[in-house]
Amino acid sequence: MILNLTPHPIRLYTPDRPDGLDDLELGLRLVIEPKARPARLGVVPLSTEYRDGVPVELVQYGTAVGLPRRAEGVSFIVSLALALALAPRRDDLLVPYREVRNATGTVIGCRQLAQPV
Repeated sequence: MILNLTPHPIRLYTPDRPDGLDDLELGLRLVIEPKARPARLGVVPLSTEYRDGVPVELVQYGTAVGLPRRAEGVSFIVSLALALALAPRRDDLLVPYREVRNATGTVIGCRQLAQPV
């Protein structure tokens, strides 16, 4: 079972679906709707410094917020940032891969899912 823990639907298209089209249905294989509560990459602010008068917050990333524990036979679609942060410890995290773009270049889906390692 694959659960979507991003805040938006994941549209999976056939491998030959061309980019540059606004038709959301052409080549659509599956839509994985998001769960009510998305998983996020937690942020811990450490301190603020200034560079050329611009405030820059030093932050620590790496904790997950809203990510369920592993469950047998379950994979979770999450943001790339979250999957990369947890890749060494979690092999159940998937991300959209081989994006499909519309006429204006906006990502509308993907052709596959990937597991960062």
